[in-house]
Amino acid sequence: MTRVDLNGIGMTSQRTRERLIQRLSDQGITNMTVLDVLRTTPRHLFLDEAMAHRAYEDVALPIGFQQTLSQPYIVARMTELLLAAGPRQRVLEIGTGSGYQTAILAQLVEEVYSVERIRPLQQKARQRLRQLKLRNVHMNHADGGMGWEERGPFDGIMATAAPEQIPEELLRQLAMNGRLVIPVGSDAHQHLQVVTRTAEGYETEIVEAVRFVPLRPGTVR
Repeated sequence: MTRVDLNGIGMTSQRTRERLIQRLSDQGITNMTVLDVLRTTPRHLFLDEAMAHRAYEDVALPIGFQQTLSQPYIVARMTELLLAAGPRQRVLEIGTGSGYQTAILAQLVEEVYSVERIRPLQQKARQRLRQLKLRNVHMNHADGGMGWEERGPFDGIMATAAPEQIPEELLRQLAMNGRLVIPVGSDAHQHLQVVTRTAEGYETEIVEAVRFVPLRPGTVR
């Protein structure tokens, strides 16, 4: 895992970022390492210039192709849940999107394997991760619902789009004691779930109501 070097990168004041981190803490995010990584990762780099001035608001923002950059609270919450049972070595991310969640994970786990179905988004994300010198990310242009079987099993899986039901392929790629953090449900009713693989099967915890873009099949070039 690598930490971002922010020398020469600056668009918004540190005070603005600190206000965001304080808000996340007030909302119940308690993992200080996760908060520190969000504090130092330049979220504005993951947005088009027209939206960059809103980067440190706690809101989801559009990134094109009917996709969004998740709000910082959700990024922090899902990351905290993924790491709640201890460090993760190999994490599969379903939906690279802008690359922001990918960058957060890359600073907290050993290796990130990120799948994105929309190639133009993946190409932009790859450039941003290179700019931040995050070299422990492996990217695949593929249908996210299928995971990345040849690189599994994974001791952590995070999905940033919501299927109506958890794909069996993702459950099969989860290592023993691995954790899957995923929003599940229809457009109107989604809940964030944490699934842990045990010797007896899969244990599921329903965390809170959320709103994500749907997990779609196929790829876009």
